[in-house]
Amino acid sequence: MRDLININQGDTVHHPHHGIGQVQSISKRSFAGEKESTFAQLYFKRDGLTLMLRHKDLDKTVRNPINASEAKQLLDHLKQWNGKVSGQWKARANANQEAMDRGDPYGYAEVYKGLSILEAEGTLRASDRAHLNQSLEFLAEELANALGKTREQARNQIAKA
Repeated sequence: MRDLININQGDTVHHPHHGIGQVQSISKRSFAGEKESTFAQLYFKRDGLTLMLRHKDLDKTVRNPINASEAKQLLDHLKQWNGKVSGQWKARANANQEAMDRGDPYGYAEVYKGLSILEAEGTLRASDRAHLNQSLEFLAEELANALGKTREQARNQIAKA
């Protein structure tokens, strides 16, 4: 279960499908005959996407990004993780998609590492490659945000791990 998220205009948030975004505004609106509700307008630079979410649904959809201390723990986890990925591509693809959908940075790290090992063995399928690229992108974006680095610098730290 996620903690309740409290946000203000200008805050940074993480969405499991769009990565790191910024709260552009919080306002009351009425849509489709529904009574006035409070909405947060979020902008995700990487996707060039603006998303409106009901304030009451934020804790089910977004989370606070990790901080510098958590980023170091995440890199340590990536170095030490020795889990296995399924040898059956369909089960592996489903497990990786579930991990990605949770939006957990540790899940991203495990997907990335498991698929990186398969890539080195030359056994990646199209769905594996998509999950590998997406997990790397989300990891790099989150680490760059937490550590005040560029995505390229974060990718280098991920590669070292």
